Amino acid sequence: MNRRSLIGQRFGRLTVLEDSGERKNRLTVWRCRCNCGGERLVPTNGLTSGTVTDCGCVPKAPVTNRTAEDLTGRRFGSLTVLYRMENRKKRTQWMCRCDCGNQHPVTSLDLKQGNVKSCGCEKYAWTGGEDLTGRRFDRVVALYPVRKPHKGTSALWHCRCDCGREFDTAAYSLLTGATHSCGCLTKELGGQLHTYLHELEDTCVESLIKCQKNFKNNTSGFRGVTVTRRGTYRVTINFQKRNYYLGTFKTFQAASDARLDAEKSLHAGFVQAYQGWQELAAADPAWAADNPFYYRVKRENGAFCVETNSPDRP
Repeated sequence: MNRRSLIGQRFGRLTVLEDSGERKNRLTVWRCRCNCGGERLVPTNGLTSGTVTDCGCVPKAPVTNRTAEDLTGRRFGSLTVLYRMENRKKRTQWMCRCDCGNQHPVTSLDLKQGNVKSCGCEKYAWTGGEDLTGRRFDRVVALYPVRKPHKGTSALWHCRCDCGREFDTAAYSLLTGATHSCGCLTKELGGQLHTYLHELEDTCVESLIKCQKNFKNNTSGFRGVTVTRRGTYRVTINFQKRNYYLGTFKTFQAASDARLDAEKSLHAGFVQAYQGWQELAAADPAWAADNPFYYRVKRENGAFCVETNSPDRP
């Protein structure tokens, strides 16, 4: 308990008269008289901190109305600022038009710091920007896109399977050969899917062959390349159920080149090696039976080292 007596002391326009006998948060509450004649009860910390200096007779000074920087007409990413709106949570807000045509409200802070660069349409970007309408992928025909993201990387497409069932699947799955049917194919094969796809060394050959394209499957616009908070580019590649970190680069060109080099060593190298093994196997089935295809990768000193029994080594 604070036992210090403040009787007779002045705090701004207030003079302390007596201890009111009340307590607030274990602090003494004092009865004070203002210069205007009014009285007010104030706890010790309200007086000593200077928070309370009058009985309320003095109006509070208005908050300075700072003029916000005019952003009208300026571009931020895909957004062009149209006009100022009402403040949102005490922050200046602007109505912007995205390059896609949509209008979207954004605060000044988000615009200037680059937190918001579009209306959100980038999340719905189609993989590779391709229109898949009417295209056939084995048993599946793509009908129309579903305007919502799939794990933030690829648009969903509504498709019809030859069995008659309609379903949604990612564009990336269609283009890479991961989706062949609505699921009926697996049931028909009765667990014999490996006879339909060549799954070797934890790798689907068909997927690698169809994946030799520049899919825009993330925010950077290039597969395996992501933009960090610092504005650099982080590069990874997935192969044989392992994710390899290739490094972080200052420029997009350096990052995409690093990714392409890794694909040449791993993806294209695997396909080349397997096709070479197939030719040898067709010519000598006995040798193929004794020498099943293998393709193993090790990462040493920043480089990929490949071990394979294919005559066509990458």
